[in-house]
Amino acid sequence: MDMAIYRKYKQDDLTVGVWKVDETVEQLRSMFHHFSIYEEGFARFSAEKRKQEWLAVRVLLKEMLGEEKKIAYLPSGKPYLEDESMHVSFSHTNGYVAVALHPSAEVGVDIEQYGTRVQRVASRFIREDEKPSIASGDEVYGLLLHWSAKETMFKLMDDQAVDFIDHLRIMPFELQESGTFEACEYRSDKKRKILIHYDTHSDYVLTFATLFPM
Repeated sequence: MDMAIYRKYKQDDLTVGVWKVDETVEQLRSMFHHFSIYEEGFARFSAEKRKQEWLAVRVLLKEMLGEEKKIAYLPSGKPYLEDESMHVSFSHTNGYVAVALHPSAEVGVDIEQYGTRVQRVASRFIREDEKPSIASGDEVYGLLLHWSAKETMFKLMDDQAVDFIDHLRIMPFELQESGTFEACEYRSDKKRKILIHYDTHSDYVLTFATLFPM
């Protein structure tokens, strides 16, 4: 059974794929030639939805790389390829999965389902100096992009002590259908600027970024 990548983004050596997942767990399993390398990890899940998401990420990774790769995890939960051929990041939301790949830079990707719930929890992640961006366009998309971008930064930094308000700031930007905006992290001594790429869709928002070694 073949799959088609729903959307693909290419930025220099960074590749991001998004896949709309309609397949059942059994259909997803049938897409692997060597499912045995995933058997142990797959057995940890009992809920069908988690099985579907877990498998879909690996099918998308296989499609993007052209071969099946074993995924391992750091103690923090950050994924990596056992053969260290690529830096990877994964994300999933209702009905979609996303995978980001880069050969030499840390990479982060996040996909979030469109929905108004984010308005009720905005105080947990929006700083006072970020509010101008929220007011410049559709509030739900603006809030979702701030949340998603901070999730992407969190994955890039791989630091469990990062606070979304104290340590991460999205610089003011004008909301478009897709584009880039700058963000800053204040957790490390380097206080790095990070360029966030984004795309909006009727079902979701997507953000991704890279972080090169200093």
